[in-house]
Amino acid sequence: MRKGYRYFDLVMAIFVAVLLISNVASSKILDLGPFTFDGGTILFPISYIFGDILTEVYGYSRSRRVIWIGFGCALLMAVIFGIVGALPPAPGWEHQQAYLVILGQTPRIVVASLLAYFAGEFSNSYTLAKMKVFTQGRWLWTRTIGSTIVGEGVDSLLFPLIAFYGLYTPSLLLSIIISNYLFKTGFEALVTPLTYLVVNTLKRVENEDYYDVGTDFNPFRLAT
Repeated sequence: MRKGYRYFDLVMAIFVAVLLISNVASSKILDLGPFTFDGGTILFPISYIFGDILTEVYGYSRSRRVIWIGFGCALLMAVIFGIVGALPPAPGWEHQQAYLVILGQTPRIVVASLLAYFAGEFSNSYTLAKMKVFTQGRWLWTRTIGSTIVGEGVDSLLFPLIAFYGLYTPSLLLSIIISNYLFKTGFEALVTPLTYLVVNTLKRVENEDYYDVGTDFNPFRLAT
């Protein structure tokens, strides 16, 4: 019988919500101190924290299922935004151009977002699961930060290159890549104490501390 969990659905819901909000916020490029990045970067690192929590507590297989659910929701959001943007606006509604600028993502942006998300999240989850077995469950901070270094590195490189190459100057593109990576990994390191608190609380409440020994890490296998 499949084990029931009290908070798995809540963690999954927050993960997906953060993903969708970040995708919309990414339409704006902003400066924050020495950093230059898309607006989604302010929130997106939290998705990796929850990805770490899912894998650390519930295991790679359940994390994989959540990653696919997030992928499907992001794809659905992009399709609906595209359809709504393509439909003619009602007479008197004068915000069509503003809608297209903010929500009318081009196919290139959608592909970049989905590919970077897919590769980054699975890299993050796989790295954490393997490190947990290797370290025998010790030194949680090495897994959360180490997996983020890998996952965020993949994501921070793929998304700007696919989405913006040829549109921005090489210097701006490089600045976005470096700023995204440093901000995201730095954020993960800073909130490590909070990650410890959430992980240890969930392990105790759920009575679960999953080790991925003998796990099939194929990202396309949806069964848990």
